[in-house]
Amino acid sequence: MNKTHLYVLWTNDNPITAEKMVFMYTINALIHGWWEKVTLIIWGATAKLVSEDSNIQEKIKEALDAGVHITACKACADQLGVTETLEELNIEVKYWGLPLTEVLKNNEQLLTI
Repeated sequence: MNKTHLYVLWTNDNPITAEKMVFMYTINALIHGWWEKVTLIIWGATAKLVSEDSNIQEKIKEALDAGVHITACKACADQLGVTETLEELNIEVKYWGLPLTEVLKNNEQLLTI
């Protein structure tokens, strides 16, 4: 079966990695048709990075405009006190423990950064 949905689990809060890998790949993957659907999952320290870094927030907007589905772990966002900020950036905030488990159990295409 040909998988067409890529999940990117983003846990590395390095801004260079964010710009030069996470956003470069997810945006281009949709623009160039490498994947039909891309879901970027913000988890852990990246939630804090997104809430504080205006350059990363611009990349979030570019990715959303390109069609990347961006979502964040609610438990992480709540614990870091950034849930409201993420939601204001049009990022879906939800509990990801069970959905991530399903992605893994279903052998979906998951890239972890």
